[in-house]
Order: sequence, then structure tokens, then C-alpha cells
Amino acid sequence: MKFKKQYMLFIALLGVFACAQDKNPVNTNHDYELVVKELNIPWGFAFLPDKSMLITEKSGELIHFKNGQKTTISGLPEIYVRGQGGLLDICLHPEYKDNGWIYFTYASPEGEEKGGNTALMRAKLKNNTLVDKQLLYKASPNTTRGQHFGSRIVFDNQGYLYFTIGERGDRDTNPQDITRDCGKVYRLNDDGSIPTDNPFVNTPNAKPAIFSYGHRNPQGMVLHYETGEIWTHEHGPRGGDEINIIKSGKNYGWPVISYGINYSGTKFTDITEKEGMEQPFHYWDPSIAPSGMAFITSDKYPDWKGDLLVGSLKFQYLDKCVIKNGKVIKEERLLDNLGRVRSINQGLDGYIYVGIENLGIVKLLPKK
Repeated sequence: MKFKKQYMLFIALLGVFACAQDKNPVNTNHDYELVVKELNIPWGFAFLPDKSMLITEKSGELIHFKNGQKTTISGLPEIYVRGQGGLLDICLHPEYKDNGWIYFTYASPEGEEKGGNTALMRAKLKNNTLVDKQLLYKASPNTTRGQHFGSRIVFDNQGYLYFTIGERGDRDTNPQDITRDCGKVYRLNDDGSIPTDNPFVNTPNAKPAIFSYGHRNPQGMVLHYETGEIWTHEHGPRGGDEINIIKSGKNYGWPVISYGINYSGTKFTDITEKEGMEQPFHYWDPSIAPSGMAFITSDKYPDWKGDLLVGSLKFQYLDKCVIKNGKVIKEERLLDNLGRVRSINQGLDGYIYVGIENLGIVKLLPKK
């Protein structure tokens, strides 16, 4: 009887393991070059006009990489490093050459409560120091929970600034409540003021910066190269990672609707759709734990132009999503097993650069 129970447990575990395997084929028609060495968690990076890089390390270090050398930038605000929180994304103003503004998100302890929450700041860079710092947004309340800080930053074609904050592990309170921060995509003017046409500016007690809600933990965001729409992806539960196309005032359903289940295997909802809630553009089952996001728009990869790239933390590869007729029709693994892919950007030279944990930033090279 004991042997039979052990055998049945083994079969059950084998089934769970098999279900969790990623079946995407490996694309070998590419190579890579290691550009920035010895980074731990390169959460985000941005290219300056001279093609040098500003790189955020989640541990709270901002690095300027130029001519093969790393310089640590001073003047950062106090950063709350806990769990998934720390120094997060970084982005330049579209008119950076004229105004010098650098935007970044981070977990901030500012506030009355213990712990921290996601904040957005802008600053300028002078003599390897951040100056003229301006706190544009700070989510509240603080919490000592270590999960779901978000966060990515994108400017749209009209100059509005979007950034994401996860629901901070408070699944049943934050994402569906527009009077509360967290589990949201936000939209601001570049100076931190609220656009007058934000969807909830006239809703009593609502957070006026909210652009969309019902999100779990968006760690990827990008502007579509043709439509100008904001695309995000987010960590779902087990089997519920999603790509969403963000529209003003829309509810993306978390946790009321989902294609996933709890990590333990139990259900938290019985429905995958509901009136008034948006369906994902795409979802992953098994979950890939997505982070980073970019479209290929340059001529460096002619056969891949228009494909969407998403990093996989769980399976340690760059997911190339081929999109046709409004859906993902094929996925392929690039940079397979190099490490947990954290951040992705197309550089000023047209090449794709990828931040990989415990390795660095690599340049994706097509094979000739």
C-alpha cells in the first residue's frame, strides 16, 4: 500500500511537471554579443543620444555605461529594496536632447506607513549625479509586502507619460478599486500633472492619474510602432500571464476573470470573461513569467520585423511572438537558457539589446 501511494504521488508530480513545460521551439538563426558584463538584475536601461546607456540595477544602483566603462551615478532617492521592489524602470523624455529629463520608477519608503510602494521621479544628469529631482507620483499606502511593484514607463506619440504599478499582493482590494492605487496603468503629463481627459478625473474619490485598472503585475509596456497604442503584459497566476492593449478607462479583470489558477493549483475564479471587462490579446499557459517588452521595427532583422519580443524569467529565454490578423500565431525561443530575461530595448543602431540576470546586456545578432 505504501509503495502504491508513493507511485501515485510520483505520477501526479510528473503530470504537474509535464504540464508546466514550455513547448515553444528554439530558433537558432541568431547569435549574440555580450555588451555590458557583470550585471545582477538589470531591471531597465535606456540609451542616451551618444549611444551610451543608463542601467538600473534592482538593488538600487544606477549605472552609466560608456566606452566599455561603468560609472555609478549618485543622487538617487532612498530606495526600498525588498522582494521584487527596488530600482525599477528608466526612460528618457522624447525631447531629452532639449530638456535633459530622465524618468525612473522605484520602490519608495516615503510615507507614514512602514514598508514602501512604487514611485515615479524625474531628474537630470550632471557630473554623474542626479540633480533637479522631482517626485511625480508616489503610490499609497505603503506595505511591507515584497511582491508586485510593477513597473514600466512609456511615452506615447502625444507626449503623455504612462507607468504601471502592480497590485502589491493585495489581490482582493486594490486592482478593482479606482479609489486606491496599485494594479493600475497611470497616465500623466510629462511634468506630473493630470491630463484633463484622463478617464476618472471627474469620478468622486478616484485616483485621477489612473488610465486603466484590473491589472495584476505589469512588468512590460511598449508603444505599438504603427497604431500608437499602449501594449502591456503582466504576470498572472499559474497559467494566466497576459498581453493587453490598454484603452482609456477599461477594466482588465484581475482577479474577477482570469485564465489562470493559484500557484497551489486551486481556483480563485470560475470565469474567464465578464461583461465590462477586457479580454487579453494573448495569454500564456503555462506561464512564462514575462518581463520586458519590445517590438522589432528596424531593418536589422528583416524576417522578424514587426514581431513582438517578451522576456521569460521562468524559462530563461527571449520569446519572439509572431502576430498576424490580430493574434499571436507562433512563438519561438531566442537566447535560450542564457538566464532570466529582465529588460528589452531596441537601440539607436537598430539592434535589439536584452538585459539578462547575472550576465549583463547582450546585443541580438541575426545570423547571415
